[in-house]
Amino acid sequence: MQIHDNPTLKAEARNLNFYYGEAKALKNINMPIYDKKVTALIGPSGCGKSTYLRSFNRMHDLYPGNRYEGEIRFFPDNTNLLSPDVDPIEVRMRVGMVFQKPNPFPKSIYENVAYGLRVRGENNKRVLDDKVEQALKGSALWDEVKDRLQDLASNLSGGQQQRLCIARALATDPELLLFDEPTSALDPELVGEVLATIRSLAEENRTMVIVTHEMSFARDVANRVIFMDKGEIVEEAPAKEFFSAPQQERTKAFLCNTL
Repeated sequence: MQIHDNPTLKAEARNLNFYYGEAKALKNINMPIYDKKVTALIGPSGCGKSTYLRSFNRMHDLYPGNRYEGEIRFFPDNTNLLSPDVDPIEVRMRVGMVFQKPNPFPKSIYENVAYGLRVRGENNKRVLDDKVEQALKGSALWDEVKDRLQDLASNLSGGQQQRLCIARALATDPELLLFDEPTSALDPELVGEVLATIRSLAEENRTMVIVTHEMSFARDVANRVIFMDKGEIVEEAPAKEFFSAPQQERTKAFLCNTL
């Protein structure tokens, strides 16, 4: 998959800096996120990828001492997601996130998926049933759990739990999906089922930003690849160009060590 000419912007980081206390973790990030495209973020551990991703849904607000500078504009309404006037809860409804480690709530499979809808105030059982089924189908989990929706989510395998977390993110119809190394905590035999689910979402033209160490996945699924190091963007390009002809020495060295 490659970027079409004149793609539509879904979001854009503008002069974004981020601080953990006095430590500057992101340095002047300017990055467009294109609508209905997959953007892959790669780079060494500790380079700022996850910090950047978590800025989109204001996860850093949950901890004292964190500070943003700059903007993340969200389109088409041109909202600055980082504005103190914007409710973080509403941001998290528009921007879904799946973390490194599966984190199902201590609830039933059904209630895990319905959680965000209930937070939004949806209590109509028919609507909830339909949305839960649709989300579980979207995460390729429906056929495996449709007869035990009231079972505890913790009874699922690791791969199933991660796909449940994807379903939970899908249920609120987010405009942007974030994945923070979604397979890194899984046993090797479970990685494929989660990657296959994300591939299917890409084929549905979902707007996604994925932090990944799976280089073949980034090459095959992403439209754009962005290499970060030491809190900065080093290089970005369409996926095919990025892997076939990297321009920066730091990028070349990283790929040489990971491919």
